[in-house]
Amino acid sequence: MEGANESLESATEEAVAKNRLVAAKVNGRGELVELRFHTQAYRDMAPAELADTILDTIKQAHAKMGERVAELYKPLAPEGVDMQAVMEGRFDPAEMFRRLGGTMPRGPFS
Repeated sequence: MEGANESLESATEEAVAKNRLVAAKVNGRGELVELRFHTQAYRDMAPAELADTILDTIKQAHAKMGERVAELYKPLAPEGVDMQAVMEGRFDPAEMFRRLGGTMPRGPFS
């Protein structure tokens, strides 16, 4: 676990827009650390189109980092736990307990 955490400390992932106009880089915590415009063509774009291009590129960079994190932590996850689903918020712990033939433990706030 410690090695995985250390690996993410310096990790970055970058995505480039389909039109090659902009590039976005995120770090291992998913924070946007760099936004680069490759040309000045953005000056001729409609504001909504530019915003969509930037947001889509940032989302792509986040997705790449999410895949990297999921792959990094995959060996540490219990058998049958899809780390990509965990990263995307689709993991259902109650369903995992049902598959194992049990019920999910109740916590202090349940």
